[in-house]
Amino acid sequence: MAIVEKIQGLSDLTTAIFTMETVVPAAQARQIGQITVAETKLLYIARGQVRAGINLSQLTPDAVKVSDRALEIRLPPPQIQDHKIDVAKSRIYDYDRGFLNLGPDVGPQLQVLAQAKTLKTLVDAACTQGILEEANIRAQFAVTQLLSAAGHSTVEVTVTPPASNACRVSPSE
Repeated sequence: MAIVEKIQGLSDLTTAIFTMETVVPAAQARQIGQITVAETKLLYIARGQVRAGINLSQLTPDAVKVSDRALEIRLPPPQIQDHKIDVAKSRIYDYDRGFLNLGPDVGPQLQVLAQAKTLKTLVDAACTQGILEEANIRAQFAVTQLLSAAGHSTVEVTVTPPASNACRVSPSE
């Protein structure tokens, strides 16, 4: 079906972007046996972004119905398309190795740990604020406008609710 192939060719349709700045702590202790002798602490101020939208390549032929000048489309569910930290706008706010600098010198490792925590925090916050629902609403509007402009007199676009696991971030990301 030509309409499905044309829409699939658009691939990812980003319809919602969430940007946030957060302060993330990270720490590591220096121990001798079971006794902590010093602790290194890092405060990381991170700015990040989450993009959500519809993967139009998942559109199937049975999701599109064409009759005369009318067109009905059922969109695939919205998903998190990307989440990232803007390293140019993020920074280490505080790095403290404790009394007499006895804490382990693990700044780079703590920064990586803080960045991983930041990514999870970003996605969680975006999902709590309804990024997937917003992506669905905007995708419905955008696809309706696009197809109406292409000459279809009647366009009906229905959305699919987000998958229950759409907001999970895998540890490797």
